[in-house]
Amino acid sequence: MLAASVVRRALLLCWLAAPRPARPEPLFHSRDRSDLEPAPLRRAQPIADPVAAQRFLSKYGWAAAPPGPGPRAASPHAPRVGPRAPALAEAVRRFQKVNALPASGRLDAATLAAMNRPRCGVPDTRPLPPPAPGPPPSRLPRPARPKRFLRPPPPPPPGGPQPEVAAPRGGTRAFAKRTLSWRLLGEGASGQLAVDEQRHILRLAFRMWSEVMPLDFREDLAAPGAAVDIKLGFGRGRHLGCPRVFDGSGQEFAHAWRLGDIHFDDDEHFTPPTSDTGISLLKVAVHEIGHVLGLPHTYRTGSIMQPNYIPQEPVFELDWSDRKAVQKLYGSCEGSFDTAFDWIRKERNQHGAVMMRFSTYFFRNSWYWLYENRNNRTRYGDPIQILRGWHGIPTQNIDAFVHLWTWRRDERYFFKGNQYWRYDSDKDQAYTEDEQGRSYPKLISEGFPGIPSPLDTAFYDRRKQLIYFFKESLVFAFDVNRNQVLDSYPMKITEVFPGIEPENHPFRNIDSAYYSYAHNAIFFFKGNAYWKVVSDRDRQQHSWLPSNGLFPKQSISERWFDICDVHTSTLNM
Repeated sequence: MLAASVVRRALLLCWLAAPRPARPEPLFHSRDRSDLEPAPLRRAQPIADPVAAQRFLSKYGWAAAPPGPGPRAASPHAPRVGPRAPALAEAVRRFQKVNALPASGRLDAATLAAMNRPRCGVPDTRPLPPPAPGPPPSRLPRPARPKRFLRPPPPPPPGGPQPEVAAPRGGTRAFAKRTLSWRLLGEGASGQLAVDEQRHILRLAFRMWSEVMPLDFREDLAAPGAAVDIKLGFGRGRHLGCPRVFDGSGQEFAHAWRLGDIHFDDDEHFTPPTSDTGISLLKVAVHEIGHVLGLPHTYRTGSIMQPNYIPQEPVFELDWSDRKAVQKLYGSCEGSFDTAFDWIRKERNQHGAVMMRFSTYFFRNSWYWLYENRNNRTRYGDPIQILRGWHGIPTQNIDAFVHLWTWRRDERYFFKGNQYWRYDSDKDQAYTEDEQGRSYPKLISEGFPGIPSPLDTAFYDRRKQLIYFFKESLVFAFDVNRNQVLDSYPMKITEVFPGIEPENHPFRNIDSAYYSYAHNAIFFFKGNAYWKVVSDRDRQQHSWLPSNGLFPKQSISERWFDICDVHTSTLNM
């Protein structure tokens, strides 16, 4: 028995000591982390004294960096950092001024409260250089470094990324190409939200910028990491190989870096847009993407680029100034349209009276925009797929729209190819048949005899009760009361709509023509340009203008703002 026991122990020891194939530690790059107990959140140390305030002001560019350890700093004759130090007082005064506080230069309770508000980690201003003695007489001074966008306040370790810093005079363009890739790092997903939810929120944040500028953002999960333009990740303390350390919950919630990296402090309580608690991941992501695109901080009310976090709002969008700032760097959105038109609808006011309202729509390929003339911009959240907003008509590449509106008729038609569809405004869908039971769509040649197909565009002129159909260089005037083309037509477009400047004319293949109730004018679109048709009012003011003449062309984007494409992967958001 004793011998057998000894043998068993020996075998056990041999088995334990025997080499076994190494099993790699599993990598959890695509999961919602619900299998892990969340680590307790660290709280940032509050700024409560002059030393902490000095660090804050130097970190965010309001003051020179405090002297580091060394003989000078340790000397009893070194300047003290205290509430009455002139340099600190001046930095505090500048900070107070932009935060709409009394510029006393004193670290009062309101100033400390402003310093302790949750904020972005990108500096507000270019950091001030620390005072230094002049160069030795035997050496010439080095030339000043030229101003560069995204220069770090402290020098990072060799080979580390360069942090994003507020740029002078509104920012600097960071990318030259039109489509940028992005990725949520697998090792940098948050432990607070499901990965799919994080990606959805980030996708929406990129789309919000794409809605107002000529850049597309595409999520890329396949390319090598070095080929991805913008990489995003969450971390705590020392994180993702970043030289900057997050401070815990309550203060710095994220920062952006020169090479396109965006880091979020996972000690913060990030929440989806539908939540009324915590910090909105969407708002923070939109802000940090603005930095990556080249926008600095601003203290303008309503801007997403304010350094401090603004609590949840019922409606969160990029304001007019943010749009103009990013367009100053990347330009405005340009592009041709398949058709444009005003949609007239009847509504009752609070007194029960019937009022006529109109909305302007622009169609391109398979999506459309509603243009809010009152606000002079597209509706937030557009473009939308035609399939989702219009029922029973072709889902892409519509040739023309006509609203036939007389005392006895109120009919809306869409044209594509050799067919046309009538649309029921009350039911918000295309008719399937007419009053005689004949089905839609119908052939253009049947409903509008003498009109060729396919069309370039068309519009209804209420002044003359004519539909003008355009085909290549010709225009056909169709009498809606007699249901026939006028005898003298077709004619050259240049004969019916002559250019005020003869060579400044679309001539042929017009993309869209429509009457705008907002401008009380007819417009022709071709490519990125438009021509306004001379109106009766124009001729009353300037009798020399030709009837139906075309004013010289102008850019569509200069009259109708922010009609921007988005990446197809975000169309259904």
